[in-house]
Amino acid sequence: MQEQLQEQLQVALEPINEALASADKARERGLSHCRSVIRCCGRSIQAIHRGDISTFTTLADEAEAQLRIAQDALRDHPRVAFAGFLHDAEKEYAEARLTFALVYEQPVPTHEELQVQPPAWLNGIAEAASELRRNLLDKLRAGEAQIAERLLSAMQAVYDLLITVDYPDAITAGLRRSNDALRAVLERSRADVTTTVLQERFRADLRDALEH
Repeated sequence: MQEQLQEQLQVALEPINEALASADKARERGLSHCRSVIRCCGRSIQAIHRGDISTFTTLADEAEAQLRIAQDALRDHPRVAFAGFLHDAEKEYAEARLTFALVYEQPVPTHEELQVQPPAWLNGIAEAASELRRNLLDKLRAGEAQIAERLLSAMQAVYDLLITVDYPDAITAGLRRSNDALRAVLERSRADVTTTVLQERFRADLRDALEH
Protein backbone atom coordinates (compact mmCIF):
# COMPACT_ATOMS: atom_id res chain seq x y z
CA MET A 1 0.00 0.00 0.00
CA GLN A 2 2.81 2.39 0.90
CA GLU A 3 4.71 1.59 -2.26
CA GLN A 4 1.59 2.25 -4.31
CA LEU A 5 1.10 5.60 -2.58
CA GLN A 6 4.72 6.57 -3.16
CA GLU A 7 4.37 5.71 -6.82
CA GLN A 8 1.23 7.86 -7.09
CA LEU A 9 2.99 10.75 -5.37
CA GLN A 10 5.98 10.42 -7.67
CA VAL A 11 3.71 10.50 -10.71
CA ALA A 12 2.02 13.61 -9.36
CA LEU A 13 5.36 15.27 -8.58
CA GLU A 14 6.97 14.67 -11.97
CA PRO A 15 5.03 17.31 -13.97
CA ILE A 16 5.34 19.74 -11.05
CA ASN A 17 9.10 19.39 -11.10
CA GLU A 18 9.10 19.96 -14.84
CA ALA A 19 6.95 23.08 -14.48
CA LEU A 20 9.10 24.47 -11.67
CA ALA A 21 12.31 23.74 -13.55
CA SER A 22 10.93 25.53 -16.58
CA ALA A 23 9.88 28.52 -14.47
CA ASP A 24 13.28 28.64 -12.77
CA LYS A 25 15.07 28.59 -16.10
CA ALA A 26 12.82 31.38 -17.40
CA ARG A 27 13.43 33.38 -14.24
CA GLU A 28 17.21 33.14 -14.53
CA ARG A 29 17.12 34.11 -18.20
CA GLY A 30 14.65 36.94 -17.64
CA LEU A 31 16.51 38.30 -14.63
CA SER A 32 19.81 38.40 -16.49
CA HIS A 33 18.34 40.37 -19.38
CA CYS A 34 16.40 42.69 -17.06
CA ARG A 35 19.66 43.62 -15.36
CA SER A 36 21.13 44.45 -18.77
CA VAL A 37 18.10 46.64 -19.51
CA ILE A 38 18.57 48.61 -16.30
CA ARG A 39 22.29 49.12 -16.93
CA CYS A 40 21.72 50.31 -20.49
CA CYS A 41 18.93 52.66 -19.44
CA GLY A 42 20.98 54.25 -16.69
CA ARG A 43 23.78 54.98 -19.14
CA SER A 44 21.34 56.18 -21.80
CA ILE A 45 19.85 58.77 -19.42
CA GLN A 46 23.35 60.00 -18.63
CA ALA A 47 23.85 60.42 -22.37
CA ILE A 48 20.69 62.54 -22.56
CA HIS A 49 22.07 64.87 -19.90
CA ARG A 50 25.33 65.16 -21.87
CA GLY A 51 23.39 65.93 -25.05
CA ASP A 52 24.87 62.80 -26.67
CA ILE A 53 21.92 61.68 -28.78
CA SER A 54 23.89 59.07 -30.72
CA THR A 55 24.99 57.25 -27.58
CA PHE A 56 21.49 57.50 -26.14
CA THR A 57 19.99 55.92 -29.25
CA THR A 58 22.49 53.05 -29.24
CA LEU A 59 21.95 52.28 -25.55
CA ALA A 60 18.16 52.68 -25.67
CA ASP A 61 17.95 50.34 -28.65
CA GLU A 62 20.11 47.79 -26.82
CA ALA A 63 17.89 48.11 -23.75
CA GLU A 64 14.84 47.49 -25.89
CA ALA A 65 16.38 44.37 -27.43
CA GLN A 66 17.26 43.01 -23.99
CA LEU A 67 13.79 43.82 -22.68
CA ARG A 68 12.07 41.97 -25.49
CA ILE A 69 14.17 38.87 -24.73
CA ALA A 70 13.21 39.07 -21.05
CA GLN A 71 9.53 39.55 -21.86
CA ASP A 72 9.57 36.61 -24.23
CA ALA A 73 11.35 34.40 -21.69
CA LEU A 74 8.71 35.15 -19.04
CA ARG A 75 5.64 35.19 -21.27
CA ASP A 76 4.53 31.67 -20.27
CA HIS A 77 5.36 32.21 -16.59
CA PRO A 78 3.14 35.06 -15.33
CA ARG A 79 3.84 34.34 -11.65
CA VAL A 80 7.54 34.85 -12.27
CA ALA A 81 6.93 37.80 -14.57
CA PHE A 82 5.07 39.64 -11.81
CA ALA A 83 7.76 39.04 -9.21
CA GLY A 84 8.95 42.61 -9.71
CA PHE A 85 12.16 42.58 -11.73
CA LEU A 86 10.42 42.70 -15.11
CA HIS A 87 8.37 45.69 -13.95
CA ASP A 88 11.58 47.43 -12.88
CA ALA A 89 13.16 46.82 -16.28
CA GLU A 90 10.07 48.04 -18.14
CA LYS A 91 9.93 51.13 -15.90
CA GLU A 92 13.58 51.98 -16.52
CA TYR A 93 13.14 51.52 -20.26
CA ALA A 94 10.04 53.71 -20.26
CA GLU A 95 11.88 56.33 -18.19
CA ALA A 96 14.73 56.49 -20.69
CA ARG A 97 12.50 56.87 -23.74
CA LEU A 98 10.18 59.33 -21.98
CA THR A 99 13.04 61.45 -20.65
CA PHE A 100 14.35 61.81 -24.18
CA ALA A 101 10.92 62.80 -25.45
CA LEU A 102 10.42 65.42 -22.73
CA VAL A 103 13.89 66.93 -23.02
CA TYR A 104 13.86 67.16 -26.80
CA GLU A 105 10.14 67.98 -27.22
CA GLN A 106 9.42 64.77 -29.11
CA PRO A 107 6.03 62.99 -29.17
CA VAL A 108 5.51 61.12 -25.91
CA PRO A 109 5.35 57.38 -26.63
CA THR A 110 2.42 55.48 -25.13
CA HIS A 111 2.76 52.30 -23.12
CA GLU A 112 1.51 50.37 -26.16
CA GLU A 113 4.23 51.87 -28.35
CA LEU A 114 6.89 51.07 -25.76
CA GLN A 115 5.33 47.61 -25.18
CA VAL A 116 5.41 47.93 -21.40
CA GLN A 117 2.71 47.46 -18.78
CA PRO A 118 0.68 50.55 -17.74
CA PRO A 119 2.17 50.75 -14.20
CA ALA A 120 5.67 50.70 -15.69
CA TRP A 121 4.77 53.60 -18.00
CA LEU A 122 3.19 55.61 -15.18
CA ASN A 123 6.16 55.22 -12.86
CA GLY A 124 8.53 55.70 -15.77
CA ILE A 125 7.09 59.06 -16.75
CA ALA A 126 7.07 60.19 -13.10
CA GLU A 127 10.78 59.44 -12.85
CA ALA A 128 11.43 60.93 -16.29
CA ALA A 129 9.85 64.21 -15.16
CA SER A 130 12.06 64.17 -12.07
CA GLU A 131 15.09 63.63 -14.32
CA LEU A 132 14.29 66.93 -16.05
CA ARG A 133 15.57 68.81 -13.00
CA ARG A 134 19.18 68.12 -13.95
CA ASN A 135 18.65 69.54 -17.44
CA LEU A 136 16.71 72.45 -15.97
CA LEU A 137 19.57 73.39 -13.64
CA ASP A 138 22.09 73.07 -16.47
CA LYS A 139 20.02 75.49 -18.56
CA LEU A 140 19.75 77.96 -15.69
CA ARG A 141 23.52 77.91 -15.23
CA ALA A 142 23.93 78.46 -18.97
CA GLY A 143 21.62 81.48 -18.85
CA GLU A 144 18.92 79.73 -20.88
CA ALA A 145 16.01 80.53 -18.60
CA GLN A 146 13.40 80.10 -21.34
CA ILE A 147 14.36 76.47 -21.88
CA ALA A 148 14.43 75.93 -18.12
CA GLU A 149 10.89 77.33 -17.89
CA ARG A 150 9.80 74.97 -20.67
CA LEU A 151 11.24 72.00 -18.79
CA LEU A 152 9.50 73.15 -15.62
CA SER A 153 6.23 73.35 -17.53
CA ALA A 154 6.75 69.77 -18.75
CA MET A 155 7.36 68.59 -15.18
CA GLN A 156 4.16 70.32 -14.08
CA ALA A 157 2.17 68.78 -16.92
CA VAL A 158 3.32 65.28 -15.94
CA TYR A 159 2.51 65.88 -12.28
CA ASP A 160 -0.94 67.27 -13.13
CA LEU A 161 -1.60 64.15 -15.19
CA LEU A 162 -0.44 61.67 -12.58
CA ILE A 163 -2.45 63.09 -9.70
CA THR A 164 -5.57 62.15 -11.65
CA VAL A 165 -4.56 58.45 -11.50
CA ASP A 166 -6.25 57.42 -8.26
CA TYR A 167 -5.88 53.68 -7.81
CA PRO A 168 -4.37 51.53 -5.05
CA ASP A 169 -0.60 51.08 -5.03
CA ALA A 170 -1.10 47.37 -5.61
CA ILE A 171 -2.46 48.26 -9.05
CA THR A 172 -0.12 51.15 -9.91
CA ALA A 173 3.05 49.57 -8.49
CA GLY A 174 3.63 52.33 -5.97
CA LEU A 175 2.85 55.31 -8.21
CA ARG A 176 1.93 57.44 -5.18
CA ARG A 177 5.53 57.32 -3.95
CA SER A 178 6.85 58.24 -7.38
CA ASN A 179 4.42 61.12 -7.58
CA ASP A 180 5.33 62.37 -4.11
CA ALA A 181 8.99 62.38 -5.14
CA LEU A 182 8.12 64.27 -8.32
CA ARG A 183 6.17 66.87 -6.36
CA ALA A 184 9.18 67.57 -4.16
CA VAL A 185 11.47 67.90 -7.19
CA LEU A 186 8.92 70.11 -8.93
CA GLU A 187 8.68 72.48 -5.96
CA ARG A 188 12.46 72.86 -5.70
CA SER A 189 12.76 73.37 -9.45
CA ARG A 190 10.04 76.02 -9.45
CA ALA A 191 11.85 77.89 -6.70
CA ASP A 192 15.13 77.73 -8.65
CA VAL A 193 13.54 78.98 -11.87
CA THR A 194 11.64 81.76 -10.07
CA THR A 195 14.77 82.95 -8.28
CA THR A 196 16.82 82.96 -11.48
CA VAL A 197 14.16 84.75 -13.53
CA LEU A 198 13.72 87.44 -10.86
CA GLN A 199 17.47 87.95 -10.64
CA GLU A 200 17.68 88.31 -14.41
CA ARG A 201 14.87 90.87 -14.39
CA PHE A 202 16.55 92.80 -11.60
CA ARG A 203 19.84 92.89 -13.49
CA ALA A 204 18.07 93.97 -16.68
CA ASP A 205 16.23 96.77 -14.83
CA LEU A 206 19.49 97.86 -13.21
CA ARG A 207 21.25 98.01 -16.58
CA ASP A 208 18.42 100.08 -18.02
CA ALA A 209 18.56 102.47 -15.08
CA LEU A 210 22.32 102.90 -15.40
CA GLU A 211 22.12 103.47 -19.16
CA HIS A 212 19.54 106.21 -18.69
